[in-house]
Amino acid sequence: MPKYPYPILEFDPAPEAKIEPSKMIKPRDVPEVCILCFFREVLDSVIAENKARVVVENRWEDGPHPLYEISFQGQRVAFMHPGIGGALSAGLLEETIAYGCRKFIVCGGCGVLEKMEVGSLVVVSAAVRDEGTSYHYLPPSREISADPRPIAALQAALQERGVPYKLGKTWTTDAPYRETETKITARKAEGCITVEMEAASLMAVAAFRDVPLGIVLYAGDDLSGSEWDHRGWQSRQDVRRSLFWLAVEAGLKMGESE
Repeated sequence: MPKYPYPILEFDPAPEAKIEPSKMIKPRDVPEVCILCFFREVLDSVIAENKARVVVENRWEDGPHPLYEISFQGQRVAFMHPGIGGALSAGLLEETIAYGCRKFIVCGGCGVLEKMEVGSLVVVSAAVRDEGTSYHYLPPSREISADPRPIAALQAALQERGVPYKLGKTWTTDAPYRETETKITARKAEGCITVEMEAASLMAVAAFRDVPLGIVLYAGDDLSGSEWDHRGWQSRQDVRRSLFWLAVEAGLKMGESE
């Protein structure tokens, strides 16, 4: 008879799995700092304009997920697109850690559960674990707290630029088409101000592997009102591009603090 009624609650703290990234992946000469950026068009422009080189070729069934490197202010920085959804992004993060990257900043977009302008920035302080991947890395709990080290680095980078931001909790879900009115109301009541699909998963992998990972999001579509408002958030190229370079600055600040 199973110990728990649901498999998702059966956390196993064993440090190694049958398919262990560090045993199947040979470390490479990669930068310590890595940016996980969800904006494909921004990555394409960074690659073209900064003569980025591929340091690791990586291909999954959905296509290539290469790890790139550029030089910024005389320092090496890696970056990649982490895929969409907690399971894929967590798997790619696992492999990137195995390659040798050790400090991570994530930049992406989110839906908002309270009124804020498109492009407003949110540094994630915690995530409600309404997805599946995180439960394979940490014991069951309602939420996961962010690592204070990258939060401090992100706040320092934002303050230096004079950019306003909010520090707040996000709701991570596997099912964007099941964000019902009842669930939205419940998440708002427990303090969530944004909703997205990867934060809890990425934070759990980082905690399990003991690497710092911070997340900064920009306000996209609006779920706070009676009707969903897309707000054309994916067309905000200036915000998306600026957010990538902010993430780079924050990633390098983590190294300065040690």
